[in-house]
Amino acid sequence: MPQMNDYRIRLAAEEDVRPALQMKLQAWREAYATLRDESFFAHHEGQLDGQVAWWERGLASGAQFFIAEDRDGRIIGLAGGTPAIEEDQDAGVGIEVGMLYVLAEYYGTGLGKHLFDVVIGEQDALVWVMQGNDRARSFFAKQGFTHDGTSEALVGSWQGLIEERMVRARG
Repeated sequence: MPQMNDYRIRLAAEEDVRPALQMKLQAWREAYATLRDESFFAHHEGQLDGQVAWWERGLASGAQFFIAEDRDGRIIGLAGGTPAIEEDQDAGVGIEVGMLYVLAEYYGTGLGKHLFDVVIGEQDALVWVMQGNDRARSFFAKQGFTHDGTSEALVGSWQGLIEERMVRARG
């Protein structure tokens, strides 16, 4: 099993966008294989070029995200936080965990927690977690998040799935 010193975390640069998004797609396959069929993954792989361009524009305008690389420079995790959107202001927190993905081979190594700590740390925050993604729900519960009763039915390629909002607000 990989160890904590087998990777490094750093701020992503423009040249990291494509490999980071490819890693995210692999993480989706690993996390959502029981929730989506192959056509879902193929659809999103077909959207990769557009996503790369969108993320590159985001980085150019000041957005940030972090990547974790193994010793060979392969991206094995990524995470980012964003200001909570207006529709989530009722949660009483100002930041959202926008993404937190690690490859399955790194489950249980502490990598996800390390990425989480880099992006969110001890701040109160919210995160949307897919129903049926028990691993993510358990992870965020360990970080002090609880489901606040807010759910949202997803649309588009995610149609048929429901996200639940988890919040960590300690006062």
